[in-house]
Amino acid sequence: MNQNNVERVFFVGLVLGVTVAFFWLIRSFIQPIFWAVALGIVVYPLHARLAPRLANRQSLAASISVVAVVIVVILPLIGLGAAVAREGAGLYERLDTGDLGAAGIYARAQERIPQVTALLDRVGVDPARLEEQIQSTAVTVSRYIAERALAIGQGTLRGTVFFFLMLYLLFFFLRDGPKMLESLVRALPLDDQRERHLLRRFAEVSRATIKGTLVVGLVQGAIGGTAFAVLGISAPVLWGVVMALLSILPIVGTALVWLPAAIFLIVNEQIFGGVALILVGVFVIGLTDNLLRPILVGRDTRLPDYLILLATLGGLAGFGLAGVIIGPIIAAFFLSVWQMAEKDFSAMPSEEAPEPPTEG
Repeated sequence: MNQNNVERVFFVGLVLGVTVAFFWLIRSFIQPIFWAVALGIVVYPLHARLAPRLANRQSLAASISVVAVVIVVILPLIGLGAAVAREGAGLYERLDTGDLGAAGIYARAQERIPQVTALLDRVGVDPARLEEQIQSTAVTVSRYIAERALAIGQGTLRGTVFFFLMLYLLFFFLRDGPKMLESLVRALPLDDQRERHLLRRFAEVSRATIKGTLVVGLVQGAIGGTAFAVLGISAPVLWGVVMALLSILPIVGTALVWLPAAIFLIVNEQIFGGVALILVGVFVIGLTDNLLRPILVGRDTRLPDYLILLATLGGLAGFGLAGVIIGPIIAAFFLSVWQMAEKDFSAMPSEEAPEPPTEG
């Protein structure tokens, strides 16, 4: 190995080592960095339209874009978090006083539907034990949700630092985003055209995934929360937020909330309310995903349902709440890279087969 090769290998190792060390250094700030990048991808079209109208003053355009994000996104989320925390506190209090109404669900169901007892006896289920399990599960799940909701509204120093760091980084991503991308294209050891295509595809998929996830979730959560409020179900904002989060999961999604609530209403002699909630859940909330997601995401960038489920669960396990967005984005980028690889490899000329020997 000559001197030039030794120097090149050493330099590549140095670059990799310093890069790993840098990412280890900022590992605690990955989430605000991610949210700054995600918001930057979504908001950049607004920034790009503003800059020419402001004599191409990038700093001013970036500042206006950040203020727009704060007014349109951040402030409503703070208000929503305060409402969720307030309702979570009320739900937590009802749990401690035993006013939740979970006890006696089986007994009331048995009175309304006598066939329940015969069916349980047939499958070998102890009714008394089943009621204890229903009550314990309802209390445990509701208590967990209430405790998490209480944590939303509690401002901490770490959350404040992350919030302002996200806005600070968002400003620079908007102002210097094209320069950063050009530097990245020049630095990566790939063909520039392929790099630009990957970055453009990543931006498209990320923007579509974020829009589809957030807008569909907000619409479904708003519809579900409104239905809960109209029917007099406690903590409608809290349960609306839970439905918005669960809307990420295909097929089941929001039904994990509204279906048990409908059953609870029916068992408690609110037949009309329970049936109405089922109809709203199936024909309004359920169809929202099928109507809105193709419009927002587009059929070319939409992921298969099984991949969304795996990516969402994996994102939640690896990144917490931010994984709801990070997981599908990584999965979409993974799918895009392999689609590019398929096109590249299929376009490569195959080796010509040897001509058969001629007789003669």
